[in-house]
Order: sequence, then structure tokens, then C-alpha cells
Amino acid sequence: MNSGILQIFQRELICPICMNYFIDPVTVDCGHSFCRPCFYLNWKDSPFLVQCSECTKSTGQINLKTNIHFKKMASLARKVSLWLFLSSEEQMCGTHRETKKMFCEVDRSLLCLLCSSSQEHRDHRHCPIESAAEEHREKLLQKMQSLWEKACENHRNLNVETTRTRCWKDYVNLRLEAIRAEYQKMPAFHHEEEKHNLEMLKKKGKDIFHRLHLSKAKMAHRMEILRGMYEELNEMCHKPDVELLQAFGDILHRSESVLLHMPQPLNPELSAGPITGLRDRLNQFRVHITLYHEEANSDIFLYGILKSMCIGCDHQDVPYFTATPGSFLAWGAQTFTSGKYYWEVHVGDSWNWAFGVCNMYWKEKNQNEKIDGEEGLFLLGCVKNDIQRSLFTTSPLMLQYIPRPTS
Repeated sequence: MNSGILQIFQRELICPICMNYFIDPVTVDCGHSFCRPCFYLNWKDSPFLVQCSECTKSTGQINLKTNIHFKKMASLARKVSLWLFLSSEEQMCGTHRETKKMFCEVDRSLLCLLCSSSQEHRDHRHCPIESAAEEHREKLLQKMQSLWEKACENHRNLNVETTRTRCWKDYVNLRLEAIRAEYQKMPAFHHEEEKHNLEMLKKKGKDIFHRLHLSKAKMAHRMEILRGMYEELNEMCHKPDVELLQAFGDILHRSESVLLHMPQPLNPELSAGPITGLRDRLNQFRVHITLYHEEANSDIFLYGILKSMCIGCDHQDVPYFTATPGSFLAWGAQTFTSGKYYWEVHVGDSWNWAFGVCNMYWKEKNQNEKIDGEEGLFLLGCVKNDIQRSLFTTSPLMLQYIPRPTS
């Protein structure tokens, strides 16, 4: 193969971003290929939609697969470059005039076969230079993948914390207005209790707002550290084989330490003091709700006097689901057009539930569709989130985190 053809072949294995041989190449949906690390670093603040740097077409690909063919060809191209480098006169062993083919992992030096078996290096661990370089490069890529996953997790958490910080004051004000509204319905001698509860809620709200800002700052700082470490590993990965082996040092250990102590979202809990007499007043409007058997989903089993239900189990508590269940939705038998009503629902140890009320228009329109937050529906729901439970309401949408009960 003449040099011109070889250069054309080598150019096809060059990443258009870093202008080096491909490292873990990926091909995006427009057909262009890049090093995975280079493509990731181009995402910046938009990790779910990025433009191809070659044709500017947008791609939303996230789970990119390695282009095995390009990876093998790029590895061969690096081996050719390594062979040409080691075959040069300057790289010959000064003692034995042999080509250096071995890498000493103890003192990170290149040796010929005779030097590797000498008394000085006999007890050291050696391996062929080309295989050592590829092994070190793969270790770097694995660590980079871990870093990137943590960076994406941190990015998501930062977005959550930013949104929560932006909406926090409005949320606190809504809570304050709700408490004031309840006390307006009560005798005047509750004024001191109202004042105390409002002051405590304001104080907690300000404290949490300050902690949210600190949490957001920690995540932003961690993002910079993760990106900086990722860029350093990427730079190391693209070094020629010999430079990579000799400069490897403690970079893996340093990258491991960056992954420790990742900041987590604050998940604030804004609790208010008890309102004297509230339960007694609510009990004045207590009603007993039963479930409407005729409209229950086939995966829902109703028990007793239609006040208990189980989802996904038969009457012997054996798990059961239809092939294509719709929504696990059960309707109450009672309806109302005006007035005040109060009832309690016991959910036990379950999670991912929602209870609420809707108007007839919403029911007729959404009988077989997913539950959403459009007009005509009000829900109180709970979603399991690791060791936390997320409580939310719709119309308006409000979210609050509470610790999982320990009992």
C-alpha cells in the first residue's frame, strides 16, 4: 500500500472534533461518526438534543452504541503508528540495538526483550507495549463512562434544584394563605396560635430557601469538577500509545475520588404546626365512600362492602395481571354537586397512588385514558422515590417530599 492510499485510509479514522484517531467511536443518526467522549462534551448544557458538528442536524440519540468496525480499524491505525515510532533509530535499545517491544509497569519504561529479562527488570511485571496501551485506554474509557453517568445524574438533580428554588417562595406563600384561610373560619381566640404557626412556617421557608441555594451551588461546582476530570481523561485517552503509558500515573485514583460524595437534591419538608379543632371541624362533613363495582378495572378486586380494593392480586392474594391492562382506576359510587365533604383513605404500605375528585365531563372524556392534570380533575398523589415519598396535588400542581415512615 503506497503512502497516499494509507493517508486516505487514516483520514477516514479521524474524529472531526478532536482530529485524532477514533476513541470508542459512535455513529449518530445523520451518519457521521465521532469519538464518544468528544460527542458527549459537545452536549454541554443540552444533554438530550445536540447538533452534529459536521452537518448541523439535530439528534436526540442518548444510548449510542459503539461502532465496532471503526473501533477495530482505529486500533489497527494506532498500532501502525506505534510500530513506525518504535522502528525508528532513536527508539532502538542503546545497549542491545534491538526494537523495544516491552513495557515495564514498575518504572513505566520501554524495554527490548533482553533488557526485560535482565537482573534490573527480572522481577518486574512486563507486557507488550501495544496491548498495554489498549488495556490502559480501555480502563480510562470505563472510568469516563462512570464519570459521564454521574455528570448526567448531577445535571438532572441540578435542574430539579433550580426549579425547586425558583418556585419555593410561591409554594411557601400558598401554604401561608392556606393556613390563614383555615383560621378565618375559626374563633378569634386562635389568633396567637395562628400567628405562631405562620411565623414558624416563614422561618422554615427562609431556612429551606437558603439551603436550596447552597445545594444548587454545590451541584454546579460538582458539575465543573466532573467535566474537568472527564476532559482530562479524554485528553489522556487520545495521547499516542507510548505517551499514554508513561504519563498514566495516578489518574484513575484521582478520577475515583471525584465520584465520591456526590451532592443530592435537598427534598425539603415544610411542615406546619397543628391547627386546634381542625379535625373536629372536618368530622362535621365526614362521609363514607364506597366503590362502584360495575366500573372497576379487571385487574382490581373489591372486597367486603366495597370499601377495600387490591390491584393485581386475586382473592387469594396471588399476583395477576391481564395481558394489556389499562389504567388501574376505580370509581366511587357517590356523587355530589355542592357542599363540603370529608373522608379518609387508608393506603397502608403502598405507594404510587392517587385519589381525588372529577366532574362528569372529565369522567366521560377520560374513562379509558391516562390520568392527567387537565381542568375538571383534582388529585392527591404519592410517588415512591428511593427513601422518600413525593406527595403532590394537581390544580395547582404542588410537590412536597416526606421521609418514608420507619414503623
